[in-house]
Amino acid sequence: MLNYYNKKIVIFLMGPTASGKSELAMILRNYLPIELISVDSALIYKNMNIGTSKPTDIDLLNHPHRLINLIDPGNLYSVSNFRHDVMIEIKKIFKMNKIPLLVGGTMFYYYILLHGISILPKSNLSLRKKLLYYSTIKNDNFLYRYLSLIDHDSYKKIHPNDIQRIIRALEVYLITGKKMSFLKKNILNIFPYQTIQFAIIPKKKYLYNNIKNRFYYMLHQGFELEVKKLFYRGDLNMKLPSIRCIGYRQMWMYFLNNISYDEMIKLSITSTYNFSKKQITWLKTWKNINFLFDTNINILIKKILKIIYYQYLFFK
Repeated sequence: MLNYYNKKIVIFLMGPTASGKSELAMILRNYLPIELISVDSALIYKNMNIGTSKPTDIDLLNHPHRLINLIDPGNLYSVSNFRHDVMIEIKKIFKMNKIPLLVGGTMFYYYILLHGISILPKSNLSLRKKLLYYSTIKNDNFLYRYLSLIDHDSYKKIHPNDIQRIIRALEVYLITGKKMSFLKKNILNIFPYQTIQFAIIPKKKYLYNNIKNRFYYMLHQGFELEVKKLFYRGDLNMKLPSIRCIGYRQMWMYFLNNISYDEMIKLSITSTYNFSKKQITWLKTWKNINFLFDTNINILIKKILKIIYYQYLFFK
C-alpha cells in the first residue's frame, strides 16, 4: 500500500459539464484518503442548488465538499477570492494527512491556480456594492465606458457584459491608483504543490444526451420555482454573475417574457452543450493531463487508481 502522507500532491478531476465528475469524485473517497474541494463558479452560491446540479444534502453529509455555498447570489466572488480560499483549504487537508482532490469544471480557476496570479488588492465589499449599484441605476454601459477612460487595455480585453470583471478592474484602480492591466504584468504565486491531473472527455452524443436529460430532471425537481424565488427577491438582475449562470439566465428571460417556455428549454440545453465544448477545447490544450474517455464508472476508477499509483511513485 502506498504511503500517501510523505508527499504533498493535489489531484485535479476536471471535465465538461454533465460528464460525471462529482459522482466519480465521491466514489473515489472509498479508495483514497482524499478530501473534496469544489472548483465550480456556480456552486459557490447559496440557494442555487437545482440549476447548478449541486450535490444533495445527503451527498454533502457523506462526502463534504469545500467551497460550496459560500456567498449570496447578490454578491461577487473573484478568481483571486477563489485562489485565496482554495489554498487555505488545501493546507487544512494536508494537516489532516489527506490528499486534496479538486473537482469541477471552472477551467479558469484551475489555470490561475497552476500558473499564478498577480498581486492585486483584496476586494472592498463596500466599494463593489457602490459600483454594482451604479451599474443598475445608470445605463448598461456606464461602468464599461468609465473603464475605457482609466484603463483602456483592460477595457479592450473585457466583454461589455462581464460586469464582475469590469467592477474588479475599476475597484483595483480606485484602491491603488494603478491600472489593473499594469499590475497584472507581475505574475506571482505559482502553485507550490505537485499535481496529478485528470480530465473526463465523453463522446459528444453521450454528453449531449446527459445535458438534455439532466436539464429535464432539473425542471422535474423544481428548477422553475427555485429561480422564481430569486427573481421575486427584487435585488437581483441579469448583470450579476449568479444570474448569468446557464439555465438561470434563460429562466430569467422567460420570467421577463423575452422568450417562451419552450425556447427557455432549448436555449438552456444548447447553451450548456456549447459551453461543454469550450471546456473540452480548453482542456485539450493543457499539458501533463491524463485524459479519460470511458463512461463506465468502474473502468474510470481502475484507470485513475493505476495512474495515481504510478505517477505518485515518481514524485520526489
